Amino acid sequence: MVDSIIVEGYEIFKDRLYTKTHEWIKIHGENGIVGITDYAQKELQDITYVELPDIGIEVSQGEEVATVESVKHTSPIYSPVSGEIINVNENLEEEPDIINKNPYGDGWIFEIKLTNPGEIKNLLSPEIYADLVRAEKKS
Repeated sequence: MVDSIIVEGYEIFKDRLYTKTHEWIKIHGENGIVGITDYAQKELQDITYVELPDIGIEVSQGEEVATVESVKHTSPIYSPVSGEIINVNENLEEEPDIINKNPYGDGWIFEIKLTNPGEIKNLLSPEIYADLVRAEKKS
């Protein structure tokens, strides 16, 4: 069981880092698995389509790399770090709502090989991300 923080009914896992645009990354070695947060998937509601990035492309930190569509709207997904896309979650092509069911597990979107590990310092800790969610819910 992963340790987490619950903020306003949204779960934030403590074993990853976050972006201000509601992506998470779980770093393991020189690679990272990326998805969207519980907050993001609940705000989107029923996810109906995911446009995955192409394997092998190089992306920069903050670059739009994927798209998630829901019954409410379409949302860009940004890369938390620079690197090469080395894997994508093909299960999302047939079952995009996996993100709604398990955003921190089976609902991951892509895997990236980090080319500039120093960029990690630009990401948010779980505690700082929790503050961001609190602030967004109050506005």
